[in-house]
Amino acid sequence: MAGMDSAGDKVAHVLVKRILLLNAHLLHLKMRNNIVSSRSYVIDFFHRPKYILSMKRLQAFKFELKLSAGEKRNLFRFAGSCRFVYNKALALQKERYEKGDKKLTYAGLCKELTAWLKSSPSQALQQSLKDLERAYQNFFLKRADFPRFKKRGARDSFRLPQGVKLDQANSRIFIPKLGWVRYRNSRDILGELCNVTISRSQNKWFVSIQTEREVSSPTHSSITSIGVDVGIAQFATLSDGTIFPAVNSFKSHQKKCAALQRHLSKKKKFSKNWKRIVFKISNLHSKIANIRHNYLHQTTHAISKNHALVCVEDLQIKNMSKSACGTVAIPGKKVKSKSGLNKAILDQGWYEFRRQLEYKQHWRGGIVIAVSPHYTSQTCPECNHVDALNRQTQSQFACVECGYRNNADIVGAINILRAGHARLACGETVQLGRSMNQEPTEILHALVA
Repeated sequence: MAGMDSAGDKVAHVLVKRILLLNAHLLHLKMRNNIVSSRSYVIDFFHRPKYILSMKRLQAFKFELKLSAGEKRNLFRFAGSCRFVYNKALALQKERYEKGDKKLTYAGLCKELTAWLKSSPSQALQQSLKDLERAYQNFFLKRADFPRFKKRGARDSFRLPQGVKLDQANSRIFIPKLGWVRYRNSRDILGELCNVTISRSQNKWFVSIQTEREVSSPTHSSITSIGVDVGIAQFATLSDGTIFPAVNSFKSHQKKCAALQRHLSKKKKFSKNWKRIVFKISNLHSKIANIRHNYLHQTTHAISKNHALVCVEDLQIKNMSKSACGTVAIPGKKVKSKSGLNKAILDQGWYEFRRQLEYKQHWRGGIVIAVSPHYTSQTCPECNHVDALNRQTQSQFACVECGYRNNADIVGAINILRAGHARLACGETVQLGRSMNQEPTEILHALVA
């Protein structure tokens, strides 16, 4: 059995190497035919060209702005104007809908802009109307819920597609209607400037500069493949036995957050003491999010750097974290325990983990394969026997058929890797959403050649 596993690993390595060597051709075909995909980059199969191709990369560089009190007031006014325009346009669209009139287009909404908004950048206001137009399109295409009104002080931001100038040598950026503003220059900005988004987090303002540049088609430096099993007790377990422990940033700060919430409930609303506690709570949640985000970047960087093929589970996190409270007519069961499980799932950041893996592998020339999570924790990697009794405890796996024993998370990662190899051999992509059950002829010819 060990010899068969070794031979299977060698075949998988050959498949990965061949596919990585063939990476640039499909990219060339897509660029030549102007094919632009809005889906995640996962797997592509093609022949290797005899020349090096380039690709366009969109990348954002985020920095903290160094602002005076007057500049902060201006940014608050700009963000407030954009929020007003968005809410006013949304209210107008809803009013026209109730009257039975047709929805106004973006051009029609631009004509409704009032004169007192001239103190704010006009393009930022127009971008707010474009955001509303996009929100309506997503709603009608059933990709999102109906647009909601924006609240004051929540996610203050605005976008500037033009009129921005960048002076990296002096660490400053020109913002229309505000002038030159300094920023904390921590890295070089590469590429041609596309647009700039200015946002607020707590009492700090940040500038996110999106650029576009040509880069050579990447080829991953490694040819190894790995399976990743995410969990709650351990954040991620790899099929080679590597374990990334869970940070649980919210859980470790939960008692402090609860104490602050109790203090807040005893203060008079909108008083100075109430605002002071609200500021502390928002700072604490920002710290929790920053800890989680930093750990996810460190983990995904380590995995994508060392492995060309990464296999993960295609988890439906929205369904997994649904509330179990039920309704008045049909009350839910084990609501408290399910609530704790939902909180633990959301504390890990599994969706962001996969998103970061996909774009980092894309930039390095690697591959991410998402496989079905069914029975990955109940299948024996030795004899392939599937039984729920194989995993009677959370941490240990013991096959009732052949007696194979191992850590349950490692077994799950091994099964994920094998399922990924199977999809790789069949030439599947995540976009397909179903098994092809047969190797495509053109892919077999490419691999044999």
